[in-house]
Amino acid sequence: MDEKIRLGISSCLLGNPVRFDGGHKHDRFLTDTLGRYADYIPVCPEVECGMPIPREALRLVGTPEAPRLVTSRTNIDHTEQMQQWAEKRLRLLAEEQLDGFIFKSRSPSSGMERVKVYTNKGMPEKNGIGIFARAFMERFPNLPVEEEGRLHDPILRENFIERIFVHRRWRRLLAEKRTVGALVQFHTSHKLLLFSHSEKIYRDLGRLVAQARKIPDYELFTQYEQQLMAALKLRCTLKKHTNVLMHILGYFKKMLTSDEKQELLTIIDNFKEGLIPLIVPVTLINHYVRKYNEEYLADQYYLNPHPLELKLRNHA
Repeated sequence: MDEKIRLGISSCLLGNPVRFDGGHKHDRFLTDTLGRYADYIPVCPEVECGMPIPREALRLVGTPEAPRLVTSRTNIDHTEQMQQWAEKRLRLLAEEQLDGFIFKSRSPSSGMERVKVYTNKGMPEKNGIGIFARAFMERFPNLPVEEEGRLHDPILRENFIERIFVHRRWRRLLAEKRTVGALVQFHTSHKLLLFSHSEKIYRDLGRLVAQARKIPDYELFTQYEQQLMAALKLRCTLKKHTNVLMHILGYFKKMLTSDEKQELLTIIDNFKEGLIPLIVPVTLINHYVRKYNEEYLADQYYLNPHPLELKLRNHA
């Protein structure tokens, strides 16, 4: 990598003591593992908007659609204070060229889903969104976002990290080569990756690129980015991956020996049955790509979407 991923992140996840009780929620995976490939831009909405450390805990009250941010004991309303600060902070974050954001789960300011909202019904409902997180996602709808708690799920972790690496490549294209030719090259190298998420959007984007020279540049790149990130947000499944692996096998039909073909078919079948992780068939395919100099597949990010050191395809 010649350029690191740029990620906004809830400051407490980096070990900074900014929580209401003066503590933190240091996440070692984010700092010690993913942090090797990312530059973090820390954000603590509550401290940055003027609240002290320590401070009275906050909670959301009212309706999930338009909650108020109030102190849990004295009921002081900080909604406008947070919203006014968020508007200014988002303008600054727009200049940071972010590839995504990692939020602190369940936070009334930063939780991106299932935040407790205290309604007049008594028991809190877990269907809210933190005030800052909501504003961020509305301002940057195409940016990958995730919570640190959900990143403990290996499938969600792989999905998020795959998206931020794609976004970094997309950001580079916009900065360096905003041309139809560059878009065609980008799309070609991401075809199988897109196919593994959504066959429909994969085909829709193919038609969009085929008509590229007939569409104004701004509209073309805007549409492509929206559909690209929408596709990648959809989770891959065993069935989707198996379809891609069988599709890849077709590129080798005139190259592999009968024994090699049977070995790959057996490994793909074992993967389909959930007996082995995705890294096994992908490693064998990468071996055949090098052995037979398969240039098209060598350029496919599906086979190398992120650093092997992250071990994101090692789960069965």
